[in-house]
Amino acid sequence: MDIMLLHDSHNEFYRTPSGPAPAGSNVLIRLHCDEATSVVLRTWMTEELCYTMLPTAEHVWEVAIPLPTTPGLFWYYFLIYRKDGRTIRYGNQPDKLGGVGVAYDHGEPESFQITLYDPAYKTPEAFHGANIYQIFPDRFKRSKKYSIPEVKSERKLHKKWDEIPEYIYDVPKYTANDFYGGNFDGIIEQLDYIKSMGVNIIYLNPIFESGANHRYSTADYKNADPYLGTNEDFSRLVKEAKKRDIKIILDGVFSHTGDDSIYFNKFGHYPEKGAYQGKDSPYYTWYTFGKNHDEYECWWGFKNLPNVNETDPSYMSFITDPENGVLKFWNDMGISGWRLDVADELPDAFIDALRKTVKKLNQDSLIIGEVWEDATTKESYGIKRRYLLGNQLDSVMNYPFRNAILDFACGGKGTDFSQSVMSIVENYPPQSLDVLMNSISTHDTLRAITALNQKNVLLKNQGSYKMTAEEYEKSKKRLLMSVFLQFTLPGIPCIYYGDEVGLQGYRDPYNRMTYPYGKEDFSILDFHKSLAEIRLKYKNSFTGVMNVLYADQNAVCYRRGNLIFAACNGDAAFIKAQNIGERIFGASDSVYNKYGIIMPPYSWAIFKADDIDNNRKD
Repeated sequence: MDIMLLHDSHNEFYRTPSGPAPAGSNVLIRLHCDEATSVVLRTWMTEELCYTMLPTAEHVWEVAIPLPTTPGLFWYYFLIYRKDGRTIRYGNQPDKLGGVGVAYDHGEPESFQITLYDPAYKTPEAFHGANIYQIFPDRFKRSKKYSIPEVKSERKLHKKWDEIPEYIYDVPKYTANDFYGGNFDGIIEQLDYIKSMGVNIIYLNPIFESGANHRYSTADYKNADPYLGTNEDFSRLVKEAKKRDIKIILDGVFSHTGDDSIYFNKFGHYPEKGAYQGKDSPYYTWYTFGKNHDEYECWWGFKNLPNVNETDPSYMSFITDPENGVLKFWNDMGISGWRLDVADELPDAFIDALRKTVKKLNQDSLIIGEVWEDATTKESYGIKRRYLLGNQLDSVMNYPFRNAILDFACGGKGTDFSQSVMSIVENYPPQSLDVLMNSISTHDTLRAITALNQKNVLLKNQGSYKMTAEEYEKSKKRLLMSVFLQFTLPGIPCIYYGDEVGLQGYRDPYNRMTYPYGKEDFSILDFHKSLAEIRLKYKNSFTGVMNVLYADQNAVCYRRGNLIFAACNGDAAFIKAQNIGERIFGASDSVYNKYGIIMPPYSWAIFKADDIDNNRKD
């Protein structure tokens, strides 16, 4: 008879606490094993330590151990010694997502992870349970007050708001210099609309002066782009937003600048000598040149985006100096935080300095990093990153949730969805989890409703493609389910402008179409508003832990605080959710309290836990 083994890192019975833990705290680890002479817990962080586990009743082995006092990643698996002389290794699943483990007859098993964070780690309380609206400034709203300013760079202004953005298929020649004229005044005019969605944070894609419509090619870190308005116009936007209890966070592009900038000045548009003009430029050490000035390091091979040496003392001071730096400049205008572009390309020393300054200027400012993978296990350029250990980022853009949500909405398994979500819940400190930026669309991805259509279209046709009525209704149904999940999972839902009214769009630049004034699908907007209202009403249920109660082929049910959420993406489902007690071994155990929820195809529901608990049938 095969040995019965069970350790579930997502379950507090088997690991207490089940998720991350403060460095220097203790953890209780249990393994269900019905046949063993001894069990050893093998652990390591900087050194290997083994602990003998003790048997208790009902074939459970356990040990309480002290965790290292230094923040970092702590690992463990089990060694099971049998009467027949065999040794079984029991560890994490090969996908490394945690949860129920697996036995390995030979070879080194994957290990379970515990993230150890600084006990003093805090994230700004005002952002917990909030709602974000992301705006790509050029494409959101052009005020009637708008007039074309004089600029140094060559730009083209679209005559009509709903024209298709330009795109040159030969990517290295893509200049992104066609503009629509969205500006600060336009955003101000729409603040009441944004507030009506329950939004209390606006995240703006870059606003610094730049010759590109995306403005990721910074020309002047201390000057708003003239097409958006003046610095005074931006200050007025911040003040008007604050009147409506809306905070503004900016996009910080600190790994590279534009070649057409004060600092590089490749085309001589600026009076001061840039690095391109020679070594006597005050900015020369910011960049890395080859044999001549036409050979220089640039971001992903784009010659118009020269990389900066972030740890160059002159550059670091320019950005992070608490008295005169860029961070101080925009903090003084009243912003409430930063989203750091390509955080994995920013050295630890730079992020450390940035955090120190940002928090010194305003302890309640938020620092979000652009990280596409699990941020706790991320490596970049051979360095294991320490984003979420308590002394760098507050949190990250949460692409793993996006992938899990869209896959499930397109018919993926509820078990896969649950596993992907709970892996992040298990690895991210609760402080970070509460302020995750949960997007289902961004300026770097397909629009959610387009991705959910799952239709491949030739690149040359993507800009003009519109779904058929049948395709739209199918994708809309999937979109509403995706938004439901986005708004109810741990973190902060981030609405990418236009998603709330059904805006379509394939890859860049078509995911950056203008807001569709006069063509909105207001039923989608109403759905966003209703979910935002629930989040604001039951704010305490949208912070803290999450427990999956049930997951199968096409349904999932999970509990957060006093609310239970259920979703079904296919055939009708009878969700047999389990109100989890302190011990779980089998269906006959007395701690299983069962209730049922009948879910029609493509449906979602929210229940008060007290209502279900009071009406369930055991």
